[in-house]
Amino acid sequence: MILLTGASGTVGTEVAKALSARGAAFRAGYRTHPPSLPSGATAVQLDYERPDTLAPALRGVETLFLLSSTVAPEVAVVREARAAGVKRIVKLSVWGAPLPGFTFGSWHHAVEQAIEQSGLAWTFLRPNGFMQNVITYMAGTIKAQGAIYSSIGDAKVSSVDARDIGAVGATVLTEPGHEGRAYDLSGPEALGYHDVASTLSEVLGREVKYVPITDDEYKRAAVGAGTPEAYADALVNLNRNYREGKFARVSPHVGALLGREPGAFAQFARDHAGAWR
Repeated sequence: MILLTGASGTVGTEVAKALSARGAAFRAGYRTHPPSLPSGATAVQLDYERPDTLAPALRGVETLFLLSSTVAPEVAVVREARAAGVKRIVKLSVWGAPLPGFTFGSWHHAVEQAIEQSGLAWTFLRPNGFMQNVITYMAGTIKAQGAIYSSIGDAKVSSVDARDIGAVGATVLTEPGHEGRAYDLSGPEALGYHDVASTLSEVLGREVKYVPITDDEYKRAAVGAGTPEAYADALVNLNRNYREGKFARVSPHVGALLGREPGAFAQFARDHAGAWR
C-alpha cells in the first residue's frame, strides 16, 4: 500500500492523478477536509500536528510519499513510519538540498539525512521551482497590473511543471529500481522572468512585464501578504541563490524517468492561460 501525504497540494494532486492513471491503489492523507480524489484512492486523516493520526494512517503501508509545506514535522513522520513497518520513503525534497548557504535546502536535507539514518529504503525527488508558482503567487499582479515582481534580477531558472513531478512521483512509487537515488527535476530550459513575461504576453495577447525589485522590497511585500518572517527570509535567500546561478542547470532526470521531454513553460502557459485573464 502507498500512502500519499499532501494529497491536496500542488504536487500531491498531480501525484494522485498520475497514480490513478496507472491503476494504483493508494491512501491519500488529508488534514481537515477529505480532498476530491481520483479512482484508486482512499482518503485517510493525517495531521502532522496530531501524532495520534500518524499510526492509523501508516498501518499496512509499504511505501510513503513524504510531503509537507513546513518540512519540520517530517522527521517525526520518519520515526513513525519506521515503527509502523514502512519499507520505503519517497521524499519530495528541493533542488540543491545539499547546497551550503541555501535555507530551504538545509531544511530538506536534514530530513533526507534522517531518512538515510532510519535504515529504510529511500528515493529523493529534488524539483526546481514550480511553473505553477507563476499562478499561485503572481496571478494577482499579472491580472491587475500586467506585471511580475521579483528580486531574482536577470537570473535564469530551469523551473519544472508540477504535472511532470507528479508523473515522476508515480513512476518511482510503482516501479522498482529507484532505491538510494536522488533525482534532480527540471524543465527543458532555464528562463528568466523577462522570458516568462514575454511568453505570457504572447499567449495572453497583452503586455506582461517583469519589474525587478530589491530583496528588501520583496520581503516587505511577502510579509505584508501574510508570509511569516522566517519563511520570507528563506524566500529572499532563495532569490539570492537564483542570482548566483545555482538553479539554471537543466537536469536529464525527468526525460530519463518518463521517456519524454519535460513540459516547456510555453505549453504550460497555453494550458493555463485562463489563470491570468
